[in-house]
Amino acid sequence: MAATTDDVVIRPVRRKDDEGVYALQLLPSILNGTLAVPSGCIEETHQRLISSGPDTHRFVAILDGQIVGMAGHHVGAGGGRHTPSLGMMVHDRFQGRGIDRKLLAALLDVADTYLGLARFRQHPPPVHGRRQDHQRHAEHRRLERRPRRRR
Repeated sequence: MAATTDDVVIRPVRRKDDEGVYALQLLPSILNGTLAVPSGCIEETHQRLISSGPDTHRFVAILDGQIVGMAGHHVGAGGGRHTPSLGMMVHDRFQGRGIDRKLLAALLDVADTYLGLARFRQHPPPVHGRRQDHQRHAEHRRLERRPRRRR
């Protein structure tokens, strides 16, 4: 029986996720849809994950113990603070199961509930003929204004 979206766990990225994220980044479909190059090394992925500051928010999608997706946003400084950059990738074998929606919902919850953000900017910018799936979900996504939840 095929796994359903209900079987997918969305959680914040952890330091030990570097190998799973690295493997995901090297998939041909991911490389084709980003500006990444296949010569990147796992140390770069590890460094990027551990050096994230308070303005970077990342989630992974876990299915049967395997990282099958990752999404994140980075809130800029100054005038760009209200428009974070958004990135997302889902393993090709697991696309079409709503994993992207679950990842995006987690990001939107953080953006709306805790950060009071109004829209997203896709990062890196779309290249003609690529990223249509994520582009329709992410580029200049507007959120409803709701009162921020107090912690």
